[in-house]
Amino acid sequence: MKYRVMMAALLAIIASPVCAAKLSGAPQILDANTIEIAQTRIRLSGIEAPETDQICLDTHGQKWACGVAARDALINYSNGRIWDCQTAGVDKYGRFLGSCFVEGQDVNAWMVSSGWALSSGPSAHVYLINEVVASNAFAGLWSGAFITPWDWRRRNKSTIIVGASSVPNKAQELLLGSALLSDPPSPDCVIKGTVDGNGERTYHSPGQISYGQIDMTKKPAERWFCSENEAEAMGWHRAAR
Repeated sequence: MKYRVMMAALLAIIASPVCAAKLSGAPQILDANTIEIAQTRIRLSGIEAPETDQICLDTHGQKWACGVAARDALINYSNGRIWDCQTAGVDKYGRFLGSCFVEGQDVNAWMVSSGWALSSGPSAHVYLINEVVASNAFAGLWSGAFITPWDWRRRNKSTIIVGASSVPNKAQELLLGSALLSDPPSPDCVIKGTVDGNGERTYHSPGQISYGQIDMTKKPAERWFCSENEAEAMGWHRAAR
């Protein structure tokens, strides 16, 4: 009974108007899904962009760091301008869920129509037409082949690879191989994330004793991060040593 009361209270807090707010400012871009304004982390709602360590195939069937490219596209689009965000609710990592605008343009919609994110979640229909536009224009991720961001983390041999045009024959080998993330997706993304048997998420930075002991081709190795702030925004905690 006590557990049920606590859960009901938590849900009431999440659904309350307190979680709804307006924030304005020039954001720090943590990844293509997440920004930070005035020390408040906001997860762009209604869309799903690749995480910074996701790898895709380009128009020539070669591997490229599409997650880093998506993040950098958002950084370039922002270009130091002021964002106006309306938040409503929080996700499981404690990030506020928000719709954001720059000079009146819907950032969430821009990410999808530019091909750097897919329409997703309960409000997926809101950005579906933007996704069709991006697909038809072979924009961003649609210029080659890729795994949908929500399938990337749990990918296996049966994971479907999509693209606006034909998917290369070697796509399965290139995007589903166990050694895919043996090297960081970018020289700037060298933080290692691990998940232990209890589900504890820990990140390890260069210079820590544990860092060199982690083989990213084997469990519990999980993913690469580009910054400690990004790792913490995704629910990881710094390793003790």
